[in-house]
Amino acid sequence: MDHVILIVIIVILVVGYIVERILDYLNSTYWSDELPEELKGIYDAEKYKKSQAYLRVKQRFSVLTDSVSLAVMLLMLLLGGFAWLDQVVREWTTHPILMSLCFFGILGLASDLLTTPFSVYSTFVIEERFGFNKTTPRTFILDKLKGWLLGAVIGGGLLSLVIWIYLSTGQFFWVLTWITISLFSVFMTMFYSTLIVPLFNKQTPLAQGELRNAIEQFAEKVMFRLDNIFVIDGSKRSRKANAYFSGLGAKKRIVLYDTLIADHSVDELVAVLAHEVGHYKKKHTRTGIILSVIQTGLMLYILSLFIGNPLLSQALGAELGSFHMGILAFGMLYSPISMILGLGMNYLSRKHEYEADRFAGVQFNARSLQEALKKLSVNNLSNLRPHPAYVFVYYSHPPVLKRLQALEGVESAACPEE
Repeated sequence: MDHVILIVIIVILVVGYIVERILDYLNSTYWSDELPEELKGIYDAEKYKKSQAYLRVKQRFSVLTDSVSLAVMLLMLLLGGFAWLDQVVREWTTHPILMSLCFFGILGLASDLLTTPFSVYSTFVIEERFGFNKTTPRTFILDKLKGWLLGAVIGGGLLSLVIWIYLSTGQFFWVLTWITISLFSVFMTMFYSTLIVPLFNKQTPLAQGELRNAIEQFAEKVMFRLDNIFVIDGSKRSRKANAYFSGLGAKKRIVLYDTLIADHSVDELVAVLAHEVGHYKKKHTRTGIILSVIQTGLMLYILSLFIGNPLLSQALGAELGSFHMGILAFGMLYSPISMILGLGMNYLSRKHEYEADRFAGVQFNARSLQEALKKLSVNNLSNLRPHPAYVFVYYSHPPVLKRLQALEGVESAACPEE
C-alpha cells in the first residue's frame, strides 16, 4: 500500500508540472510584439514590446526553476532522501518535537540554499535588465538572514505547539490545532505591519500636505476612520509600485509605496486608496479571514484522519512512522484539494476586486482609478492580455484591461455607500 501512495504522490507532482506548462503555453499564445488595438492609449509600441520581452524571460526562467524543483523532489522520493534525513535526525534525538524541528529545519535551509542562486539571478540579472531592481547585495543577504530567523522562531514555535497538541490530545488534535492556527492568523493580520514589516522596511506616517488632506477628506466622506496612513520605502528593493490595506479595527492601516507616490497624481493616489478602503467597507477582509479559517479546519480534519497511519511515512521510505514524515506526505497528497480550493478563492478575490474598484469609482472618481491602473500596469510591465485559463488558475486580481472596462460608465455618487 505504501508503494501505491508513493506512486500517487509522484503522479500528483508530475501532473501538476505538466498542467503548469500547458497554462504557460496557452498564455504565451496571447503574446505579440505588435501593439494590440485594445491596448493603444495604455502602452506605447516600444514599452509594450519591452513588456512582452519581460514576460518571455520570466516564463523561461520559471520553467527552469520549476523543472529543477521537480527533479530534486523526484530524486528525493525515488532515492529515499527523505527517509535518509529522517534516519539521520533519529540518530541525534528521539524526542518527537526536536526530531520534527531538525527535519523541517534542515529541509527548509537546504531548499533555500538550492533556490538562492535562482533568486540572485532573478533579482540582479532579470529585474536589473528591465530596470526594476534597487536591491543591494547587502539588503539581499540581510533579507535572507532575517527570513531564516523568522522561520526558525515563528515557524519552529508554531510547529512545536502543533506537535505538542497532537501528542497531548489525540482525537481532539485537529480542533485545538484549528483554534490555535486561527488565533495566530488573526493576530498576524492585526499586527503584521507593526511587528514583521519593520524588520524589512521603514514605514513612516504620511506627511501633512495636499495628499494627506485629500485622503482624510475622502475617508471622512465615506465615514472610514483612518488614523494610520503610512509610506513604505519600497524603492529600497524595486521600482515597482503597490499599495495595501492591513490590520483590523483600531490596528487597520493603509500603506502606500514611495514608488507609487512618486509616479502618480494626488487624485490617482486617492483613487488607489479608495479601492483599498472599498475592500474594508465591503467586508472583504472579514470574508477572507472566515474562509481561510474554514479551509484550515477542513485541512486539519482530513489530516487528523491520516496522520496516525504509518503508511504515510513508509511511502517516503521510512521504516518507522513519525509526525514530520506523515505531515510531509500528507502535504503532497493534499495539494490537489488545496489547488481546487485555491481556484474558488481566486474567483472570489477577483469578484471582490471588481467590487472595490466600483466602490472607488462611485465614491471618488472612476477616471482617476483607471489612470492609476494604467500607470501601474505600464510601469510594472504587466501582462494586460493573459489567457483566460491562466487567469482562472493563477489570478487573484482580474486582468487590468477587464477592470478598466468594468469602470466604464461608473459615475461618482454624492453620498457614501455603506
